[in-house]
Amino acid sequence: MVINIKLKSTSAERVASSLSGRGFKTTRQRDSIVRIFAAAGQHLSAEELYELVKKAEPGIGYATVYRTLRLLSESGLAHESRFEDGFTRYELSDSGSHHDHIICTGCGQIIEFENHEIEKIQQAIARKHHFLVTNHKHEIYGLCSSCQRKPQKE
Repeated sequence: MVINIKLKSTSAERVASSLSGRGFKTTRQRDSIVRIFAAAGQHLSAEELYELVKKAEPGIGYATVYRTLRLLSESGLAHESRFEDGFTRYELSDSGSHHDHIICTGCGQIIEFENHEIEKIQQAIARKHHFLVTNHKHEIYGLCSSCQRKPQKE
């Protein structure tokens, strides 16, 4: 996987600033992990992020990557998601942005999407049942076009 570190530097800067504003010390290792995580721009497990970090910063260990992800998640700066494959994946929080997911059960590709009509329907259903929605997650599982073309295993 090739990533462009410059691509999401403002996200990394926002996260670093938010952490220091909450009283967490800034470290070179944490800054590197956050920068690489932000640049990846996708849902990553701790193991996947560690593999990216290891290429750029071989001296950073898995435990440091995992602790940084936990800190980001507990601080509300990253979201934790557990998909059907059982792995916990993380993504940077976008302030106020909500999206749903299409997940390929063949290769694990995750596609984010927003659909205001789906959101309206969910709210209408909740109102009909006198229910206040505080959070939800919408996941659609299936096969991406590449996996659909692969021969089925018997």
